[in-house]
Amino acid sequence: MKKWYVLRATYGRAQQVYDYIVNDGLPTDAYLAMHYVRKAKNGKSKRIQVPLIPGIIFVYCTKEEIETYVKKTPALCFIRYYYNHLITYPDGTNPPLEISYSQMMNFIKATSVDDDHILLVDEKYVKYESGDQVKVIDGKFAGVKGRVARAAGQQRVIINLDGVALIATAYIPTAFIEKIE
Repeated sequence: MKKWYVLRATYGRAQQVYDYIVNDGLPTDAYLAMHYVRKAKNGKSKRIQVPLIPGIIFVYCTKEEIETYVKKTPALCFIRYYYNHLITYPDGTNPPLEISYSQMMNFIKATSVDDDHILLVDEKYVKYESGDQVKVIDGKFAGVKGRVARAAGQQRVIINLDGVALIATAYIPTAFIEKIE
């Protein structure tokens, strides 16, 4: 049975891992959340695409396939599991982190929008006004589900990818959100 696994790549090689996995001919899917940033070089501002969560790759495959990538693929010797530290086995180890399919689809929908204002945020900088679970019903982020909050001084929808990160959409007007029960 296929699941979404989270992998860490060392030294900024997440794009290399992503390219290897999507081009290796196996029936696996991978997702590397990217976003645009502005960088100044030689006095000119340039818009470049960089990973939203540095070093993190999401892979949709079976347990056997992920084991092959992590433990038996020499070309990927620099990847490791991202572990779930909320579960500890009797031997003291933690299992690899798995993300539910619905949570991952929501994350992909939110992070695949071409917008410079999507942010990776730290929970201590997010102020949940009402904390209501909402669904965006209009605009670029239509269909995204999360919690309404203030981040970077604006009303945004926060997507929680359990054990990995909090992602904030760009500004969302109140008229574009609907409370979910």
